[in-house]
Amino acid sequence: MRFVIVTGMSGAGKSTALKMLEDMGYFCVDNLPIPLLGKFAQFVNEGSSGSIQKVALGVDIRSGKGMDGLEKTLEEIGVTGLAYEILFLDANEEVLVKRYKETRRTHPLAGSGRVENGIREERNKLGFLKERADYILDTSQLLTRELKSELDKIFVKNQGFKSLMITILSFGFKYGIPSDSDLVFDVRFLPNPYYIDELKALSGNDAPVSEYVMSHEASLTFLNKLEDMIEFLIPNYILEGKNQLVVSIGCTGGKHRSVTLANGLYERLSKSEEYGVRIEHRDIGKDAIRKKMDETR
Repeated sequence: MRFVIVTGMSGAGKSTALKMLEDMGYFCVDNLPIPLLGKFAQFVNEGSSGSIQKVALGVDIRSGKGMDGLEKTLEEIGVTGLAYEILFLDANEEVLVKRYKETRRTHPLAGSGRVENGIREERNKLGFLKERADYILDTSQLLTRELKSELDKIFVKNQGFKSLMITILSFGFKYGIPSDSDLVFDVRFLPNPYYIDELKALSGNDAPVSEYVMSHEASLTFLNKLEDMIEFLIPNYILEGKNQLVVSIGCTGGKHRSVTLANGLYERLSKSEEYGVRIEHRDIGKDAIRKKMDETR
């Protein structure tokens, strides 16, 4: 039998993850009082020969003071011989605050105070769970379908878990540096396809543009050195416990050079089995939108 404890920060997607696991055939229970956790574990363990073979139990800060006894309860479950796994859903503070403001919900620990204070207190209270977690998924940059894909890999296909998710993000400096960037690289020193008439309307996703950008020796040298540095940093970030890395590559408008280099880095890094890689082109279509708005004025 597989017994999964789903926990994490409020607003990080725990309820969504439980629904996805339910669709994957797991028997799911959310917000069970901590004092009942041990008895529930005993029940599913003794009945494991029956129809219930996969269980997902949601536990979070809503348990209130019961959280104080969770660590001891987990130790007691371990003594019984029942193997369990902990999935911890996390996200950075800025994303969590934004999600709470969008839904207009009150954070369980914030009360009438600021959401930021509630998030910090919750992170402190759940620290021991994150340390014991078998899987930590940072949903700050994950789309719903990407979260589903990660859960499917771990809990259905039993594939190796990639503890670090790398987001390669292209952007335009004139639209601002992405606030969630961990590493920012400026490729405005490369020749700009914008000034070539037949390339101006295209993007780095189009072969003529990418071929033009990569035809310059400086582009290939930059990509080689960038790959080498990222490959050096990754194992050190993993040792530090980092589970989300955003590598941002910017040019003037985020349409030609940055897109080309971001695609090149993504293609090289995505071959690894030690970490996950996703790509996003934040500003690739903004020039066209701005032009259309100017024409309608």
